[in-house]
Amino acid sequence: MSRYDQFQAYRSKMNCRILGDEKERGGRAGGTLVTKRFFSLDGKTYEDGALPAKTKELLGLVASMVLRCDDCIAYHIDQCVKAGATDEELWETFDVALIVGGSIVIPHLRRGVEFLDEARAKGVK
Repeated sequence: MSRYDQFQAYRSKMNCRILGDEKERGGRAGGTLVTKRFFSLDGKTYEDGALPAKTKELLGLVASMVLRCDDCIAYHIDQCVKAGATDEELWETFDVALIVGGSIVIPHLRRGVEFLDEARAKGVK
């Protein structure tokens, strides 16, 4: 299973565990109202507004790279691709992250580019 597929399966499973109904969680407690509201706020933040959703996802990608969160980088790359970001737009976004974050971003850039290649190979749109 590719890293892309593993990421999607794990994210789906754990979001269900955190946010799903009791049956989906196997009878175990899930996230509180605060947790659910935070997840909702996060989703709403990236919707079209004064800035288009694609621009917001590219901004999220920069922040994720600078903060060095590989899961966040993968998520935002996936969302950028789904929002129609071109490779040129993504590479310029990577450049901004490198300038802001410095050389410590390079290992995360490597994994991000690998994830992008897998998303493109999957034909994600």
